[in-house]
Amino acid sequence: MHTRSIEDWRHDHVFLGADHARNERRTWFVVALTAAMMVAEIAAGLAFGSMALLADGFHMATHAAALTIAALAYLYARRHARDRRFTFGTGKLGELAGYSSAMILAVIALLIGIESLVRLAAPIPIQFEEAIAVAVLGLVVNLVSAWMLHQGEHHDHGHHHHHDHGHVHDHGHDHHADHNLRSAYIHVLTDALTSVLAIAGLLAGRFYGWFWMDPLMGIVGSVVIAHWSWGLLRGAGAVLLDMMPDEALAGQITSALEQGDDRVTDLHLWRVGPGHMAAIVALVSDQPRAPAYYKAKVAHLQQLSHVTVEV
Repeated sequence: MHTRSIEDWRHDHVFLGADHARNERRTWFVVALTAAMMVAEIAAGLAFGSMALLADGFHMATHAAALTIAALAYLYARRHARDRRFTFGTGKLGELAGYSSAMILAVIALLIGIESLVRLAAPIPIQFEEAIAVAVLGLVVNLVSAWMLHQGEHHDHGHHHHHDHGHVHDHGHDHHADHNLRSAYIHVLTDALTSVLAIAGLLAGRFYGWFWMDPLMGIVGSVVIAHWSWGLLRGAGAVLLDMMPDEALAGQITSALEQGDDRVTDLHLWRVGPGHMAAIVALVSDQPRAPAYYKAKVAHLQQLSHVTVEV
C-alpha cells in the first residue's frame, strides 16, 4: 500500500500574473526611457523658462518614480513568490506598488498646481521654439513607452492546474488585468496627455501671444494627475482591503453550490494576484458531503485559484 507523505498534500501559493517576467522586462525598459527624457525636459524647462515644460518634466519624474516602484514590485514578488511568510503569496505586490505611486502623484500634482498659479500671477519670458521642440520629443518618448506597455498588457498566455488535494488553482487564464502593469501604462498615457497640453500652451503663446496659456496648461496637467491619482488610490486600495472583486463570480459560486439542501451561509471572495481569486465558503446541509465534493462543483470557474470549503 502506497503511503503519501505530507509534502504530497501541500501546494504552493504562487499567484503571479501569467506574463509576470515579460511585463517586468518591459517595465524596466520604460523606466530607463522615461528617466532619460525626464532629465532632458526639466533641464530644458529651466533653461527656456517654460512652466508647462517643467510641469511635464516633473510629471514625467513622478512616472519614472512610479514605474520604478512597479518594476521593483515585479522583482520582489518574483523572488519571494514561494516565501511561506506570505500567506497567500506575493501576487498583491502590484496593488501595493500602485497605491504608493498614487500617493506620489497626488503630492506632485499639488506642487505643480501651486507653481503654475505662481507663474500665472507673475509670468516669465519663454523661449518658445526650443521649449516646443523638447516637448514634442517628450511626447514621442511617451507614445513609444505606452506602446511597449500596451503590447505587454495584451500579451496573454495560459495554463491551469487542478491539484488532487482538492484545492483548485488557475495559473494562467488571466481574466483580470495585471494592475501593476496597467498602472504603469496609464501613468505613461497621462504623461503623454500632459505633453500635449504643454505643446498646446507653448504654441498658443508663440503664435497668439497668449502667455497665460503656458501656466494654465500646467494647472490643467496638475488636475489630470490628481484625477488619475484618485482613481489609482481607489482601485489599488480596494484590492488591498480585500473588497469583493466580482459580484457575478460570487453569484456563480453560490449557484453552483446551492443544490438540494445545501446552502451557502458565508462567502469570502478576494483577489490574491492578477487573474487569481481566492474563496472561503461555509455551507450547511442536511446531508453534508466531503469538502472535495463541493470544490469539484466550482472547478469550472477558472478565476478561482484557491478554494477553502467548510461544511
